[in-house]
Amino acid sequence: MMEILQTIWNSLTTENVELANIVNIPCHFIEAYVSMLLFTIILNISATKKQKILYVIIMSAFSIISRLFIPAPYNAYINLIVMFLAIMFILKVSFLKSIIALILPFIIIAILESIFAKVYYSIFNIDYIVATTIPIHRLAISLIIYATEFFIYFILKYCKLNFSKFEILNKKKKYLLVANTILGIILIATQIYIIYFYTSVLPFYIVLLSLIGLIAYIVFNLYTLFTVSELETTSTNLEEAQLYNKTLEILQDNTRAFRHDFANILQGMVGYMDNNDMEGLKKYYSQLVEDIQHSNNLTTLSPKVVNNPAIYNVLATKYHKADSLGIKIHLEAFLDMNELHMKIYEFTRVLGILMDNAIEAASECEEKIINVTFRKDTRKHMQLLIIENTYKNKDIDTDKIYEKGYSTKEGNTGLGLWEIRQILKKNNNLNLFTTKNGKFFSQQFEIFY
Repeated sequence: MMEILQTIWNSLTTENVELANIVNIPCHFIEAYVSMLLFTIILNISATKKQKILYVIIMSAFSIISRLFIPAPYNAYINLIVMFLAIMFILKVSFLKSIIALILPFIIIAILESIFAKVYYSIFNIDYIVATTIPIHRLAISLIIYATEFFIYFILKYCKLNFSKFEILNKKKKYLLVANTILGIILIATQIYIIYFYTSVLPFYIVLLSLIGLIAYIVFNLYTLFTVSELETTSTNLEEAQLYNKTLEILQDNTRAFRHDFANILQGMVGYMDNNDMEGLKKYYSQLVEDIQHSNNLTTLSPKVVNNPAIYNVLATKYHKADSLGIKIHLEAFLDMNELHMKIYEFTRVLGILMDNAIEAASECEEKIINVTFRKDTRKHMQLLIIENTYKNKDIDTDKIYEKGYSTKEGNTGLGLWEIRQILKKNNNLNLFTTKNGKFFSQQFEIFY
């Protein structure tokens, strides 16, 4: 028994590339799992248990196969490409987030490996090449790094630190972030190259200063990103508060006017009843209901009901624009806006375009009405945005309106509905159903899930 144990120990502590690769196989699964935990918590990526298991299996299996059959460094490049595609299509993450999710584990592992490997090599008086060929050393370094990664994940989860506010950044800031990240990769890759290949030549304090510089760079950039995100959040909340204050001001004025005229309203109704004029009473009552409906709409136009700030801002802006043009908007919201099965950015574009078109068409009519409904059809597994508006041009072609440059008004670009069509082409769970009748032109935007 002792001889067997001694033989196993000798095999693990002597240079053996094949055995080192075999012993390291479980590490591929651990690395895929821990890396996924890190970038999903940092970037606030929500994925199902099935998606996560599939991602770990595919990434770890491909990593093992590429290491065994594809020579270095080509296997590393191919792994990065496969990882990017797996994040994007298995975890259903946007292009930009996929890039960042790809980079984050690479940066963290590179930094941890630089720190721990240097210390480990100094303790055992071995170099990088020898450590990668001796199974026990290679396994020990890997496990130390993965344990540290998991500890970082635990801290992030416990402190609730993530880039959940990343989505509110505008395009310009997102592109600046990507450019900054690319520059960071070049810097980090250069420093890691120096540490790995000149670690035996450079004094330890030079290596240490280099690592401190890298950590300071990353911390500074993370702090900057969080600061920018906080500023964007503050700006968005301020705009939302201003719009909501405007809504509350109108609602308060309507309530005060209604209370002030309440006695007069009752006297008017009594007058019709005294004369037994039921037709006149019905007409009077319908006008009263319209005023009450306007107040109800303003109550619905609340951040608590329309509970996504981006959607609320677009809807409130269009609502007040329509109101200034004398257009009556009937608003119904029976949907959690934070659970839409599409990108919020694309949804706000669709909402804005459809509302602009409805306002433009309704403003030309004698009877200016727009009906806006958010609801869910659980039977057909879809979320609906339905916008109906009165319209003047009864001969409008519901097929031609989606063509690029088509417009019923001179001077218009005619790009609105064409842009929506491009969004539909990029997403296989979206549909826009257009109908019209004698009174209303209707757009039904469908999100399938």
